[in-house]
Amino acid sequence: MSLRVFVNDQPVTVARGATVRDAVEALDRELAGLLATGAAYATDGVGRPVDAGERVGEGGAILRVVVTARQGPPRLSKESLRRWPKAELHVHLDGSLRPQTMLELARAQGVPLPADTAERLAQALSVKHASSLEEYLTKYDVTLSVMQTAPALERIAYEFVRDAAADGVRYVEVRYSPLLHRPALTLAQAIEAPLAGIRRAAAETGTKVGLIVCGIRTRPPAESLELARAAAEYRSAGVVAFDLAGAERGHPAREHRAAFEYAAAHGMACTCHAGEGDGPHSIHQALHECGAQRIGHGTRLGEDPALLAYVVERGIPLEMCLTSNLHTHTVTAIAEHPFKRYLDAGVLVTLNTDGRLVDGISLTDEYFLAHSVFGLTRQELARVVLNACENAFLPEYEKVALVSRVHGELEALQ
Repeated sequence: MSLRVFVNDQPVTVARGATVRDAVEALDRELAGLLATGAAYATDGVGRPVDAGERVGEGGAILRVVVTARQGPPRLSKESLRRWPKAELHVHLDGSLRPQTMLELARAQGVPLPADTAERLAQALSVKHASSLEEYLTKYDVTLSVMQTAPALERIAYEFVRDAAADGVRYVEVRYSPLLHRPALTLAQAIEAPLAGIRRAAAETGTKVGLIVCGIRTRPPAESLELARAAAEYRSAGVVAFDLAGAERGHPAREHRAAFEYAAAHGMACTCHAGEGDGPHSIHQALHECGAQRIGHGTRLGEDPALLAYVVERGIPLEMCLTSNLHTHTVTAIAEHPFKRYLDAGVLVTLNTDGRLVDGISLTDEYFLAHSVFGLTRQELARVVLNACENAFLPEYEKVALVSRVHGELEALQ
Protein backbone atom coordinates (compact mmCIF):
# COMPACT_ATOMS: atom_id res chain seq x y z
CA MET A 1 0.00 0.00 0.00
CA SER A 2 1.24 3.49 -0.80
CA LEU A 3 0.21 7.01 0.21
CA ARG A 4 0.17 10.17 -1.85
CA VAL A 5 1.26 13.19 0.21
CA PHE A 6 2.39 16.72 -0.54
CA VAL A 7 5.81 18.12 0.35
CA ASN A 8 6.29 21.84 -0.33
CA ASP A 9 3.17 21.66 -2.50
CA GLN A 10 4.64 18.85 -4.65
CA PRO A 11 2.93 15.42 -4.72
CA VAL A 12 5.08 12.44 -3.71
CA THR A 13 4.23 8.79 -3.23
CA VAL A 14 5.56 6.90 -0.21
CA ALA A 15 4.94 3.48 1.31
CA ARG A 16 2.39 3.24 4.12
CA GLY A 17 4.33 3.59 7.36
CA ALA A 18 6.89 5.96 5.82
CA THR A 19 8.29 8.76 7.96
CA VAL A 20 8.28 12.48 7.32
CA ARG A 21 11.97 12.17 6.47
CA ASP A 22 11.16 9.49 3.88
CA ALA A 23 8.57 11.75 2.26
CA VAL A 24 11.00 14.66 2.06
CA GLU A 25 13.71 12.42 0.63
CA ALA A 26 11.27 11.19 -2.03
CA LEU A 27 11.03 14.79 -3.20
CA ASP A 28 14.55 16.10 -2.68
CA ARG A 29 17.55 14.29 -1.15
CA GLU A 30 19.41 17.53 -0.54
CA LEU A 31 16.45 18.93 1.41
CA ALA A 32 16.28 15.72 3.43
CA GLY A 33 19.96 16.20 4.26
CA LEU A 34 19.26 19.68 5.60
CA LEU A 35 16.44 18.20 7.69
CA ALA A 36 18.81 15.58 9.12
CA THR A 37 21.41 18.18 10.14
CA GLY A 38 18.92 20.57 11.74
CA ALA A 39 19.42 23.20 9.04
CA ALA A 40 15.75 22.75 8.17
CA TYR A 41 12.62 21.60 9.95
CA ALA A 42 9.30 20.16 8.80
CA THR A 43 5.80 21.40 9.57
CA ASP A 44 2.30 20.12 8.92
CA GLY A 45 -0.31 21.93 6.84
CA VAL A 46 -1.09 24.48 9.57
CA GLY A 47 2.52 25.27 10.39
CA ARG A 48 3.08 23.03 13.41
CA PRO A 49 6.56 21.46 13.47
CA VAL A 50 6.61 17.70 13.14
CA ASP A 51 9.43 15.36 14.04
CA ALA A 52 11.25 13.99 10.98
CA GLY A 53 11.01 10.50 12.45
CA GLU A 54 7.22 10.57 12.77
CA ARG A 55 5.15 8.44 10.45
CA VAL A 56 3.10 10.14 7.76
CA GLY A 57 -0.37 9.67 9.16
CA GLU A 58 -2.63 9.60 6.11
CA GLY A 59 -2.92 10.12 2.39
CA GLY A 60 -3.24 13.75 1.40
CA ALA A 61 -1.09 14.94 4.31
CA ILE A 62 0.57 18.29 3.70
CA LEU A 63 4.19 18.79 4.77
CA ARG A 64 6.43 21.79 4.39
CA VAL A 65 10.18 21.96 4.92
CA VAL A 66 11.54 25.25 6.19
CA VAL A 67 15.25 26.00 5.83
CA THR A 68 16.53 28.03 8.75
CA ALA A 69 19.68 30.07 9.12
CA ARG A 70 19.55 29.72 12.90
CA GLN A 71 22.74 28.18 14.22
CA GLY A 72 23.19 26.58 17.60
CA PRO A 73 23.33 23.26 19.43
CA PRO A 74 21.58 20.23 17.92
CA ARG A 75 17.83 20.34 18.30
CA LEU A 76 16.11 18.06 20.77
CA SER A 77 14.04 15.33 19.19
CA LYS A 78 10.42 14.81 20.11
CA GLU A 79 11.31 11.39 21.52
CA SER A 80 13.94 12.88 23.84
CA LEU A 81 11.41 15.46 25.06
CA ARG A 82 8.91 12.68 25.72
CA ARG A 83 11.38 11.32 28.27
CA TRP A 84 11.55 14.65 30.08
CA PRO A 85 9.63 14.92 33.36
CA LYS A 86 6.82 17.44 32.86
CA ALA A 87 3.87 19.03 34.64
CA GLU A 88 0.61 20.28 33.14
CA LEU A 89 -1.76 22.81 34.68
CA HIS A 90 -4.41 23.36 31.98
CA VAL A 91 -6.14 20.41 30.30
CA HIS A 92 -9.83 19.58 30.00
CA LEU A 93 -10.97 16.04 30.81
CA ASP A 94 -13.83 16.23 28.31
CA GLY A 95 -11.37 17.19 25.57
CA SER A 96 -8.97 14.33 26.25
CA LEU A 97 -10.78 11.03 25.74
CA ARG A 98 -9.41 8.04 23.86
CA PRO A 99 -11.36 7.64 20.58
CA GLN A 100 -11.60 3.87 21.02
CA THR A 101 -13.05 4.35 24.49
CA MET A 102 -15.63 6.75 23.09
CA LEU A 103 -16.71 4.13 20.55
CA GLU A 104 -17.06 1.46 23.24
CA LEU A 105 -18.98 3.72 25.59
CA ALA A 106 -21.25 4.91 22.77
CA ARG A 107 -22.11 1.34 21.79
CA ALA A 108 -22.87 0.41 25.40
CA GLN A 109 -24.98 3.51 25.97
CA GLY A 110 -26.70 3.69 22.57
CA VAL A 111 -25.20 7.11 21.83
CA PRO A 112 -24.68 8.13 18.17
CA LEU A 113 -21.23 9.39 17.17
CA PRO A 114 -20.06 11.15 13.97
CA ALA A 115 -17.76 8.24 12.98
CA ASP A 116 -17.49 4.50 13.56
CA THR A 117 -13.70 3.95 13.75
CA ALA A 118 -11.19 5.43 16.17
CA GLU A 119 -9.21 7.08 13.38
CA ARG A 120 -12.25 8.69 11.73
CA LEU A 121 -13.65 9.76 15.09
CA ALA A 122 -10.39 11.52 15.99
CA GLN A 123 -10.58 13.34 12.65
CA ALA A 124 -14.24 14.29 13.22
CA LEU A 125 -13.44 15.72 16.64
CA SER A 126 -10.35 17.63 15.51
CA VAL A 127 -10.71 21.38 15.99
CA LYS A 128 -7.91 22.45 13.67
CA HIS A 129 -10.42 23.84 11.18
CA ALA A 130 -12.62 25.62 13.74
CA SER A 131 -13.34 29.23 12.85
CA SER A 132 -13.63 30.52 16.44
CA LEU A 133 -13.49 29.61 20.11
CA GLU A 134 -17.25 29.13 20.05
CA GLU A 135 -17.04 26.60 17.19
CA TYR A 136 -14.11 24.92 18.93
CA LEU A 137 -16.29 24.36 22.00
CA THR A 138 -19.00 22.55 20.01
CA LYS A 139 -16.75 19.47 19.77
CA TYR A 140 -17.18 19.05 23.50
CA ASP A 141 -20.89 18.32 22.99
CA VAL A 142 -19.84 15.08 21.29
CA THR A 143 -17.36 13.98 23.94
CA LEU A 144 -19.79 14.84 26.74
CA SER A 145 -22.46 12.64 25.16
CA VAL A 146 -20.60 9.50 26.35
CA MET A 147 -19.65 10.92 29.76
CA GLN A 148 -23.05 10.79 31.45
CA THR A 149 -22.56 7.75 33.70
CA ALA A 150 -20.34 7.32 36.75
CA PRO A 151 -18.48 4.27 35.33
CA ALA A 152 -17.76 6.19 32.11
CA LEU A 153 -16.40 9.20 34.03
CA GLU A 154 -14.25 6.96 36.21
CA ARG A 155 -12.83 5.10 33.21
CA ILE A 156 -12.11 8.28 31.25
CA ALA A 157 -10.33 9.89 34.20
CA TYR A 158 -8.32 6.70 34.79
CA GLU A 159 -7.23 6.49 31.15
CA PHE A 160 -6.42 10.19 31.04
CA VAL A 161 -3.90 9.82 33.87
CA ARG A 162 -2.41 6.70 32.31
CA ASP A 163 -1.91 8.57 29.03
CA ALA A 164 -0.41 11.59 30.78
CA ALA A 165 2.03 9.37 32.68
CA ALA A 166 3.09 7.70 29.42
CA ASP A 167 3.91 11.19 28.12
CA GLY A 168 6.31 11.88 30.99
CA VAL A 169 3.88 13.94 33.07
CA ARG A 170 4.72 13.75 36.78
CA TYR A 171 1.97 16.13 37.91
CA VAL A 172 -1.23 17.18 36.15
CA GLU A 173 -4.23 19.29 37.04
CA VAL A 174 -7.21 18.23 34.97
CA ARG A 175 -10.39 20.31 34.81
CA TYR A 176 -14.02 19.82 33.87
CA SER A 177 -17.49 20.99 34.92
CA PRO A 178 -19.63 18.56 36.94
CA LEU A 179 -22.61 20.68 35.89
CA LEU A 180 -22.37 19.22 32.41
CA HIS A 181 -23.14 15.75 33.76
CA ARG A 182 -26.51 16.69 35.21
CA PRO A 183 -29.27 15.55 35.31
CA ALA A 184 -27.82 12.10 34.61
CA LEU A 185 -25.64 12.40 37.73
CA THR A 186 -25.76 14.42 40.92
CA LEU A 187 -22.89 16.84 41.53
CA ALA A 188 -21.52 14.45 44.17
CA GLN A 189 -21.56 11.50 41.74
CA ALA A 190 -20.02 13.63 38.98
CA ILE A 191 -17.13 14.58 41.29
CA GLU A 192 -16.59 11.26 43.03
CA ALA A 193 -16.44 9.19 39.81
CA PRO A 194 -13.42 10.93 38.22
CA LEU A 195 -11.73 11.17 41.62
CA ALA A 196 -11.97 7.37 41.89
CA GLY A 197 -10.42 6.91 38.44
CA ILE A 198 -7.69 9.41 39.22
CA ARG A 199 -6.78 7.72 42.50
CA ARG A 200 -6.51 4.32 40.84
CA ALA A 201 -4.30 5.57 38.01
CA ALA A 202 -2.14 7.71 40.30
CA ALA A 203 -1.44 4.67 42.48
CA GLU A 204 -0.40 2.65 39.41
CA THR A 205 1.72 5.29 37.69
CA GLY A 206 3.12 7.53 40.42
CA THR A 207 1.79 10.59 38.57
CA LYS A 208 0.22 13.04 41.00
CA VAL A 209 -3.13 14.56 39.98
CA GLY A 210 -5.32 17.44 41.08
CA LEU A 211 -8.91 17.97 39.93
CA ILE A 212 -10.15 21.48 39.05
CA VAL A 213 -13.88 22.18 39.03
CA CYS A 214 -15.05 24.65 36.35
CA GLY A 215 -17.96 27.03 36.40
CA ILE A 216 -19.29 27.97 32.96
CA ARG A 217 -19.45 31.62 31.89
CA THR A 218 -22.60 31.13 29.82
CA ARG A 219 -24.53 29.50 32.68
CA PRO A 220 -26.28 31.34 35.54
CA PRO A 221 -23.89 32.63 38.23
CA ALA A 222 -25.94 30.74 40.84
CA GLU A 223 -24.75 27.49 39.25
CA SER A 224 -21.12 28.59 39.56
CA LEU A 225 -21.68 29.29 43.25
CA GLU A 226 -23.24 25.85 43.64
CA LEU A 227 -20.16 24.33 42.00
CA ALA A 228 -17.79 26.29 44.22
CA ARG A 229 -19.60 24.92 47.27
CA ALA A 230 -19.42 21.37 45.94
CA ALA A 231 -15.72 21.76 45.09
CA ALA A 232 -14.93 22.99 48.59
CA GLU A 233 -16.58 19.89 50.06
CA TYR A 234 -14.05 17.73 48.20
CA ARG A 235 -11.01 19.89 48.93
CA SER A 236 -9.41 17.17 51.06
CA ALA A 237 -10.30 14.43 48.55
CA GLY A 238 -8.40 15.69 45.51
CA VAL A 239 -10.21 18.79 44.22
CA VAL A 240 -7.55 21.51 44.20
CA ALA A 241 -9.13 24.59 42.60
CA PHE A 242 -12.10 26.41 41.11
CA ASP A 243 -12.06 27.75 37.54
CA LEU A 244 -14.34 29.62 35.17
CA ALA A 245 -14.42 28.38 31.55
CA GLY A 246 -16.60 28.74 28.47
CA ALA A 247 -17.18 31.36 25.78
CA GLU A 248 -15.46 34.51 27.01
CA ARG A 249 -16.72 37.45 24.94
CA GLY A 250 -19.98 38.86 26.28
CA HIS A 251 -19.87 36.73 29.42
CA PRO A 252 -17.81 38.67 31.99
CA ALA A 253 -16.18 36.82 34.86
CA ARG A 254 -17.36 39.44 37.35
CA GLU A 255 -20.87 37.99 37.12
CA HIS A 256 -19.49 34.87 38.82
CA ARG A 257 -17.58 36.75 41.50
CA ALA A 258 -19.59 35.18 44.35
CA ALA A 259 -18.37 31.72 43.34
CA PHE A 260 -14.72 32.84 43.41
CA GLU A 261 -15.23 34.53 46.77
CA TYR A 262 -16.80 31.40 48.25
CA ALA A 263 -14.03 29.16 46.91
CA ALA A 264 -11.30 31.44 48.27
CA ALA A 265 -13.01 31.79 51.65
CA HIS A 266 -13.07 28.00 51.96
CA GLY A 267 -9.40 27.44 51.17
CA MET A 268 -9.71 26.75 47.44
CA ALA A 269 -7.20 28.02 44.91
CA CYS A 270 -8.67 29.84 41.90
CA THR A 271 -7.77 30.14 38.24
CA CYS A 272 -9.76 31.66 35.39
CA HIS A 273 -9.88 31.41 31.60
CA ALA A 274 -9.15 34.94 30.35
CA GLY A 275 -7.44 36.77 27.51
CA GLU A 276 -8.19 34.06 24.95
CA GLY A 277 -11.61 34.81 23.48
CA ASP A 278 -11.53 38.40 24.73
CA GLY A 279 -8.98 41.16 25.40
CA PRO A 280 -6.75 42.08 28.35
CA HIS A 281 -9.67 43.67 30.22
CA SER A 282 -10.87 40.08 30.72
CA ILE A 283 -7.56 39.24 32.43
CA HIS A 284 -7.80 42.39 34.55
CA GLN A 285 -11.27 41.36 35.68
CA ALA A 286 -10.17 37.80 36.50
CA LEU A 287 -7.33 39.10 38.66
CA HIS A 288 -8.81 42.17 40.30
CA GLU A 289 -12.49 41.30 40.60
CA CYS A 290 -12.38 37.52 40.95
CA GLY A 291 -9.05 37.02 42.72
CA ALA A 292 -7.64 34.46 40.28
CA GLN A 293 -4.15 33.27 41.23
CA ARG A 294 -3.37 31.95 37.74
CA ILE A 295 -4.71 32.85 34.31
CA GLY A 296 -5.87 30.25 31.82
CA HIS A 297 -4.36 31.20 28.44
CA GLY A 298 -3.72 34.95 28.96
CA THR A 299 -2.67 35.17 25.32
CA ARG A 300 -3.72 38.79 24.83
CA LEU A 301 -2.02 40.08 27.98
CA GLY A 302 0.62 42.00 25.99
CA GLU A 303 -2.04 44.34 24.57
CA ASP A 304 -1.97 46.11 27.95
CA PRO A 305 1.66 46.91 28.87
CA ALA A 306 0.73 48.06 32.37
CA LEU A 307 -1.11 44.82 33.06
CA LEU A 308 1.81 42.83 31.64
CA ALA A 309 4.15 44.64 34.06
CA TYR A 310 1.74 43.88 36.93
CA VAL A 311 1.64 40.17 36.05
CA VAL A 312 5.44 40.05 35.97
CA GLU A 313 5.81 41.97 39.23
CA ARG A 314 3.26 39.80 41.08
CA GLY A 315 4.51 36.53 39.61
CA ILE A 316 1.12 35.52 38.23
CA PRO A 317 1.46 32.36 36.11
CA LEU A 318 -0.09 31.95 32.66
CA GLU A 319 -1.41 28.54 31.63
CA MET A 320 -0.54 28.86 27.92
CA CYS A 321 -1.72 26.53 25.13
CA LEU A 322 0.05 27.10 21.81
CA THR A 323 -1.79 24.69 19.52
CA SER A 324 -5.19 25.38 21.02
CA ASN A 325 -4.71 29.13 20.51
CA LEU A 326 -3.99 28.46 16.84
CA HIS A 327 -7.14 26.36 16.52
CA THR A 328 -9.34 29.01 18.17
CA HIS A 329 -7.78 31.75 16.01
CA THR A 330 -6.51 33.57 19.08
CA VAL A 331 -3.30 33.70 17.01
CA THR A 332 -3.07 33.36 13.23
CA ALA A 333 0.18 31.36 13.26
CA ILE A 334 2.29 29.66 15.92
CA ALA A 335 5.22 31.93 15.07
CA GLU A 336 3.07 34.91 16.07
CA HIS A 337 2.20 33.49 19.49
CA PRO A 338 3.48 35.76 22.29
CA PHE A 339 4.72 32.85 24.45
CA LYS A 340 8.43 33.51 23.89
CA ARG A 341 7.99 37.26 24.24
CA TYR A 342 6.27 36.75 27.58
CA LEU A 343 8.97 34.32 28.72
CA ASP A 344 11.68 36.85 27.84
CA ALA A 345 9.75 39.58 29.70
CA GLY A 346 9.78 37.53 32.89
CA VAL A 347 6.24 36.14 32.87
CA LEU A 348 5.82 32.75 34.56
CA VAL A 349 4.64 30.94 31.44
CA THR A 350 3.71 27.27 31.36
CA LEU A 351 2.93 24.92 28.47
CA ASN A 352 -0.31 22.94 28.31
CA THR A 353 -2.41 20.92 25.87
CA ASP A 354 -5.93 22.22 26.64
CA GLY A 355 -7.58 19.23 24.93
CA ARG A 356 -5.46 16.23 23.99
CA LEU A 357 -8.09 14.67 21.74
CA VAL A 358 -9.72 17.71 20.17
CA ASP A 359 -6.42 19.52 19.63
CA GLY A 360 -4.69 16.31 18.53
CA ILE A 361 -1.58 16.81 20.65
CA SER A 362 0.38 15.63 23.67
CA LEU A 363 2.29 17.78 26.14
CA THR A 364 5.49 16.57 24.48
CA ASP A 365 4.16 18.01 21.21
CA GLU A 366 3.76 21.43 22.85
CA TYR A 367 7.33 21.37 24.15
CA PHE A 368 8.62 20.30 20.74
CA LEU A 369 6.63 23.13 19.18
CA ALA A 370 8.16 25.70 21.54
CA HIS A 371 11.63 24.29 20.90
CA SER A 372 11.23 24.21 17.11
CA VAL A 373 9.38 27.44 16.41
CA PHE A 374 10.71 29.74 19.13
CA GLY A 375 14.13 28.17 19.49
CA LEU A 376 13.77 27.61 23.23
CA THR A 377 17.00 26.19 24.59
CA ARG A 378 17.25 23.19 26.85
CA GLN A 379 17.62 25.57 29.80
CA GLU A 380 14.56 27.60 28.80
CA LEU A 381 12.46 24.48 28.35
CA ALA A 382 13.54 23.25 31.78
CA ARG A 383 12.55 26.65 33.22
CA VAL A 384 9.07 26.24 31.73
CA VAL A 385 8.76 22.76 33.25
CA LEU A 386 9.76 24.09 36.66
CA ASN A 387 7.38 27.06 36.30
CA ALA A 388 4.54 24.56 36.12
CA CYS A 389 5.81 22.59 39.11
CA GLU A 390 6.41 25.69 41.24
CA ASN A 391 2.93 27.05 40.53
CA ALA A 392 0.93 23.88 41.03
CA PHE A 393 -2.07 24.13 43.33
CA LEU A 394 -0.46 21.94 45.97
CA PRO A 395 0.34 22.32 49.66
CA GLU A 396 3.80 23.82 50.03
CA TYR A 397 5.47 20.63 51.25
CA GLU A 398 4.08 18.65 48.28
CA LYS A 399 5.15 21.37 45.87
CA VAL A 400 8.69 21.31 47.25
CA ALA A 401 8.78 17.54 46.81
CA LEU A 402 7.51 17.81 43.22
CA VAL A 403 10.04 20.49 42.29
CA SER A 404 12.85 18.49 43.86
CA ARG A 405 11.84 15.32 42.01
CA VAL A 406 11.49 16.98 38.62
CA HIS A 407 14.63 19.10 39.01
CA GLY A 408 16.61 15.99 39.87
CA GLU A 409 15.28 14.12 36.84
CA LEU A 410 16.08 17.06 34.56
CA GLU A 411 19.63 17.26 35.93
CA ALA A 412 20.09 13.54 35.25
CA LEU A 413 19.18 14.11 31.60
CA GLN A 414 21.95 16.69 31.04
